[in-house]
Amino acid sequence: MKYSDIALKLLILTALKIIKSKADFWKYQPNPSEIDDTFMQNNIPTDIINKWKNYLVENDISLTCVYDEDFPVINPYVKKHSEKPYLFLYKGDISLLSKLNNNVAVIGLIDPTDEIIKREKQVVKHLVQNELVIVSGLAKGCDTIAHKTCLEYQGKTVAILPTELNNIYPKENQQLAEEIIKQGGLLLSEYFHEPKSKQEAINRFIERDRLQAMFAKAVILIASYRYREGDSGSRHAIEYAKSYHIDRFVMYNQQTDHDNPRFGLNHDLINNEEEQVKLLTPKTIEYIKIVQHPFLQAKKLHFEQPTLF
Repeated sequence: MKYSDIALKLLILTALKIIKSKADFWKYQPNPSEIDDTFMQNNIPTDIINKWKNYLVENDISLTCVYDEDFPVINPYVKKHSEKPYLFLYKGDISLLSKLNNNVAVIGLIDPTDEIIKREKQVVKHLVQNELVIVSGLAKGCDTIAHKTCLEYQGKTVAILPTELNNIYPKENQQLAEEIIKQGGLLLSEYFHEPKSKQEAINRFIERDRLQAMFAKAVILIASYRYREGDSGSRHAIEYAKSYHIDRFVMYNQQTDHDNPRFGLNHDLINNEEEQVKLLTPKTIEYIKIVQHPFLQAKKLHFEQPTLF
């Protein structure tokens, strides 16, 4: 468990709604001294400070913020302030996000068939054997298979959560979450309290999907229904990957998958030239291994505008 003084202050200012949102933070882009001034001006009570310190200690949670050296690279194609992160809670090895050109997101539906699972395991096996880090969302189905297969082949994996770190969802993946950390992986979240409404809870899943695309050099869609034909959460990560200029690949076999609704989104993406989505093959896995996106390399952020919190 570790955190910087500035990260703790950001956590508290966010919890107290002095910083109201990601868009609020990035609108003003305060520098560290301005955060210190804001914290002092609001006369934060000692018991509030101790409350959040205890929360981190008791749950063995670490913090990193945009001012810290270990904060991950923010893809420059993330243009909307509401999509740019500035504070993360985590357990495990945060350095896995320091080299995004090693990371590949593997996503899919929550109810894969045995045949889909078999094919996905082969894909993840090849990715791990090519020394790539697997990014996914710890959800049921394809996410779980991606994490478990990565661990089986002694790889490292990043799980990005739509919940607090002390409230793993789904509950049955609690042990998997612990194994990810034990094997040198990472659990990452933006959240430190329960959602206040059903809509906020739904939005958190979509926000999690954006981070899967943001912290990988490629996104692989294993299988997904079309929108409104079943679980379609993966489409959000695919759409974010497009806007972030991240390579997108789909697992798809025209002969066997054409009429399978579980491959509906895959079918549409691979058959739409405007989407520029690539078919996943052994050769494209070799491409994924060697491709390096310069915009995902570390760059120091500068904060020059005055804050108005």
